[in-house]
Amino acid sequence: MDNFINEIIDTAGLPKFEEVQFSVLHPSYWKVTLINTFFFFLILAIGIGLLIFFNLGLLAFLVEISIVFFIMLFTVVLLSRIGFLKKGFAFRTHDVLYRYGIIATNTIVIPYNRVQHVALHEGLISRFFGLAKIEVFTAGGSSSDIQIPGIEIEQAENIKQLLMGKIQKQL
Repeated sequence: MDNFINEIIDTAGLPKFEEVQFSVLHPSYWKVTLINTFFFFLILAIGIGLLIFFNLGLLAFLVEISIVFFIMLFTVVLLSRIGFLKKGFAFRTHDVLYRYGIIATNTIVIPYNRVQHVALHEGLISRFFGLAKIEVFTAGGSSSDIQIPGIEIEQAENIKQLLMGKIQKQL
């Protein structure tokens, strides 16, 4: 116990993740987001239409229902755009960073020595635009800790190889 040392760390000298230059998502990912939103609201509109058709009492509220529907659509598109513009990712020597958020900006930092598994996913619409999503898993969870969407497939495969190489070096 005589050799025990517990030095104070000068936190002012630590590197700041806020100063990292984040890569933005591919511009085509905004199109993917819009298409997904369109399909969601199309299904919602069909459901509302069927509800009005089979319950003619709601026909009197058609204008109000339409106004609420379009306000919801506008709000979702606006918030999606803000979220799209705030998302970013970066890979440093020892860790991966992912930034996201709409009102508050959140940044996840995962050291490579915690990464257990990496997955690459291509959705139907994303695949059409040549995009993929990288999922980074750490120990202790059944779901991914980071999901980075909107990356070109070739770049996503390179990122996956980079992360797999970091995992192999740990073993």
